[in-house]
Amino acid sequence: MKKLIKIVPLAAILFPAVAFAAFPKTSDLILEGSSLVRALILIMAGLALLAFFWGLVKFIFKAGDEKETAAGKRLMQWGLIALFVMVSVWGIIKFVEIELFGNLDKTNPTIPTFQ
Repeated sequence: MKKLIKIVPLAAILFPAVAFAAFPKTSDLILEGSSLVRALILIMAGLALLAFFWGLVKFIFKAGDEKETAAGKRLMQWGLIALFVMVSVWGIIKFVEIELFGNLDKTNPTIPTFQ
């Protein structure tokens, strides 16, 4: 049963590529994988932001208690570190994706300019 739990997700991901139904090119498979990683990074960054603000709330509302303010500071610091790591990982993944495979994601946002 444990083997089946490990094999089913892998088969679900790779079966369309084997059947030539969903992923006609390897770059499409890589783009799907990178979009999954980007979604996971976004979720983790949201959790890190939530941890930062929870630490801020603890720091402000428990101002009289030294132990609680220290815990709030520590939570804010770890939240900021986690946000930095998530943004860095996202940037590294995007850099490697562009350098190795070119710009696979054709939905680049337009940078606003002043006229």
